[in-house]
Amino acid sequence: MTLGSAMAMWILASFGYTVAPFHLLIAFIFALFLGYLAYRTNIADISAVLSATLMGVLIIVFSNILWFVLLLTFFILGGVFTKYKYNYKLDLGIAQEKGGVRTYENVFSNSTAALVLAIACGIYPQHSNLITYAFLGTVATAAGDTLASEIGTTARQSPRMITNLKPTKTGTDGAVTSLGELAAFGGALAIGILGAAFGFVEQIIPAILITCAGGWGGTNIDSLLGATFQKNGYLSNSGVNFVATAIGALISGILYILVL
Repeated sequence: MTLGSAMAMWILASFGYTVAPFHLLIAFIFALFLGYLAYRTNIADISAVLSATLMGVLIIVFSNILWFVLLLTFFILGGVFTKYKYNYKLDLGIAQEKGGVRTYENVFSNSTAALVLAIACGIYPQHSNLITYAFLGTVATAAGDTLASEIGTTARQSPRMITNLKPTKTGTDGAVTSLGELAAFGGALAIGILGAAFGFVEQIIPAILITCAGGWGGTNIDSLLGATFQKNGYLSNSGVNFVATAIGALISGILYILVL
């Protein structure tokens, strides 16, 4: 935690970003408290709590608390739906390890793009609208992908490869189902609605649609990367998640430029 705090201070100093010590302290306490709650409810382990606290401080300082709360919503959704039909997924050998408890790898692979965007929002406030839509897209991708995996793998129908639509085994990297696609859309929609409810955007309907497009598109990019780069050993699962969330942000950002 000491190293993480020093890193946070270094990032702030590197960008010449000044923060009142009291504001920094409140951000730290708030992020740590929410992380502790996640630990106590078996959503995250200690490594995830410490990682999320560091990220939370930076996100809160460079943007605001609601950005961090929205990101935490993804982890809560993931924690809840990981336990959905967990024994069934365990029997198939596709359940998350440790009962679905999130680790630092889950935090960094799914949240790094969001962290970069939060920092960018603080440094380039003149582009805050564009960055906000990109942020919604990256969180929607993370949520959509998690729900697609945790719910889609319980589908009764045989999954199909996203690359050629041939039937494949449940849990195969790049496998998709209709239920999983619906779950991905639902996860992205939830983030879009929450983003609008939190006051992230002024144009509510376009924002929700753009967030859904970014999240659903990013989720399917995740499946495509899993079927190709991950299958061939070029990317790990964490690497796939990072790239997909970045692309989800890119999709929403481009749509914002084109539509709004």
